[in-house]
Amino acid sequence: MKIDWSALGTVFGVSLAVVLGIVVLFSAGLRVWSARDSRGGATALASVCFAGCFAVVGFGVYLIVAR
Repeated sequence: MKIDWSALGTVFGVSLAVVLGIVVLFSAGLRVWSARDSRGGATALASVCFAGCFAVVGFGVYLIVAR
């Protein structure tokens, strides 16, 4: 059995970048949500952050299930 180390490294790098992006996006959403005021702009921004997280996770589930 031969392992393609460059492909494994690419998968690791992309996975790490996506996970870090999701964590930062979710953390930003929580931060904005906790600092919201009565104007509603922060709530909309937090909703966009959470929707982005949901979209990325949903796309990942689609890639796993659709094959």
